[in-house]
Amino acid sequence: MSETIETWFDQPLVFTISERHVRGRLVRLGPVLNRIMAAHTYPPVAEKLLAEALVLTVLLGSTLKDAGGQMTLQAQTGGGPVELLVCDYRGGELRGYLKFDAERLALVGPDPTLFALFGEGFLAITFDQATSGERYQGIVPLEGSSIGNAAEHYFEQSEQISSLIRLAARHDAEAGCVAGGLLLQHLPEGEVGRDRLHVRHDLPEWEHASTIAATLKDSELTDPAISLETVAWRLFHEDEVRIEPGVSVTRGCRCSTEHFAGVLSQFPASEQRDMADDDGHIRVDCAFCSRIFPISLDEIATEN
Repeated sequence: MSETIETWFDQPLVFTISERHVRGRLVRLGPVLNRIMAAHTYPPVAEKLLAEALVLTVLLGSTLKDAGGQMTLQAQTGGGPVELLVCDYRGGELRGYLKFDAERLALVGPDPTLFALFGEGFLAITFDQATSGERYQGIVPLEGSSIGNAAEHYFEQSEQISSLIRLAARHDAEAGCVAGGLLLQHLPEGEVGRDRLHVRHDLPEWEHASTIAATLKDSELTDPAISLETVAWRLFHEDEVRIEPGVSVTRGCRCSTEHFAGVLSQFPASEQRDMADDDGHIRVDCAFCSRIFPISLDEIATEN
């Protein structure tokens, strides 16, 4: 592994192991994660779930080659105490929100299964390409011990790419919420001459790399004293690893008076008046940042 400036928080580390035909990403979220969490009061179980989902969103969203593209992760409940989980990533901007029934969530215990949280829910992963306007979406059941397991099923079913995902989150007395993750994938068809995975029954390179990656500890992903380069080196020190920094992550709630005025301008004037209060304002509540935006009818009129 070549020398580089070490990566600690809020920036993915992209790596490739050519001899194993494997690519991967590591990320650890800290300051950005806490800015997102600060918009709401989340109990420990909800905080951990949202933190891991935000890490997963960065790992997947940062694979977009289209700078203006967006990746959205949404988990829909099937009767569990978590009613909605939604996160999205666009050009390094990250946001997320969790809606839940607090009383029911308090009954699931400190380490609940996905079924206890969501019931028979579904995970939807959507990639929107800005340049071409194309949209790719896969929907899989929320099965397994973590939301990372469900995402592995997405790649297996929708993309036919062998993948390993590890997610971890904890609350530190000084640093607040810290979460990290690893995404490891076997290179698909079209990359360095690889075959389609579903026609291959022997994948020794992948089995070797994934077995090693599975030894990664939660503490390594969330330890602020260990750089991501060090994590990659510890795992794959027997191989030649090429690394490069990804795009830095920022809190990216895109709400603004101008944005909401533009959206509301698409409604007929009669419906705008019905939505407005006695002062002539439509009050828009942004779930992501927990802010209320009073949009006057005059502001909406200027958008037409």
